[in-house]
Amino acid sequence: MLVVFSKIITQTRKIMTEKPSFLDPKTSCWVLTNGMAGFETQGIGIAEALGLTPVMKRVNPKAPWKWIAPHGPAAPDADIKAPWPDLLIASGRQSIPYARMIAKASAGRTFTVVLQNPKVSPSNFDLVWAPAHDRLNGDNVISSLVSPHRLTRERLDAEAKAWEARVAHLPHPRVAVLLGGKNAVYEFDEGAAARLGAGLAALARHCGAGLMITPSRRTGEAQTRLIREALVDLPALVWDGTGENPYFGFLGQADAVIVTCDSVNMVGEAAFTGKPVLVVELTGHSPKFRRFLDAIYAAGAARPFVGALESWEYAPLNATHDIAEAIRTRFAQR
Repeated sequence: MLVVFSKIITQTRKIMTEKPSFLDPKTSCWVLTNGMAGFETQGIGIAEALGLTPVMKRVNPKAPWKWIAPHGPAAPDADIKAPWPDLLIASGRQSIPYARMIAKASAGRTFTVVLQNPKVSPSNFDLVWAPAHDRLNGDNVISSLVSPHRLTRERLDAEAKAWEARVAHLPHPRVAVLLGGKNAVYEFDEGAAARLGAGLAALARHCGAGLMITPSRRTGEAQTRLIREALVDLPALVWDGTGENPYFGFLGQADAVIVTCDSVNMVGEAAFTGKPVLVVELTGHSPKFRRFLDAIYAAGAARPFVGALESWEYAPLNATHDIAEAIRTRFAQR
């Protein structure tokens, strides 16, 4: 049974404003991925936290190199060549052979950082960050509950202001709804979308909630349509995928956040806001995802979504600062 959102948090706890010391702005930096948005967001976020504007490098090796990564040599790629950067931030299985190759080709001059479990020995690199639920250990391994991202308090405030007029017609409590979709672990079929749409409609009708919904590339056209249809004539704004992405603006404007469980990044970004985070648990199972969800519930940053809006306070989660500071410290000690 739905309950009325009894208390809207009007002031969240102040997100840590301390920033890591920047690297010399002349420090050259590459962010190397296979082009997946989640990997790129993490790498860019770390680079920006160090005061750097990275050069983006994307690799898409063909067979057989694609099959054997992260093991084996790097496939020939005309864009991956000297001069090598001072700092390399690599993320994703396909990037690992290139990170090893650059470390060797630069004779160790390039400081190599890998985000996520590289699935090879961390000793191949200068520093490895892995999420705590991966349970990766090593002398040069650091871990955190949530992933790095590009959000800052300043950006969140600026995005909220930029979207203020566009969501002014929506009542409070305003709820940002972050939709992921099917992946290797979870399903988000039309039935799940219809059920979620009905639950969101009930929030609008019975709790007076204004809904700000942003689908992702994995959500699916049919699933997005079903949710949009469930909210006809209700106070809801569903992004149609055109124009400016409202993701950060919706987070800034929200009094609470509902997010599907399939993306560690989305859940972590929601928990950066300090606002109540309600997680829609989809059909599927992964021990690593389960450890992550249980840990973020235990940290008090999120709770499972069971059809009701809830209100509580917690210290916002932000790993980007700590990861950037670890890189800065070790980079200076080389």
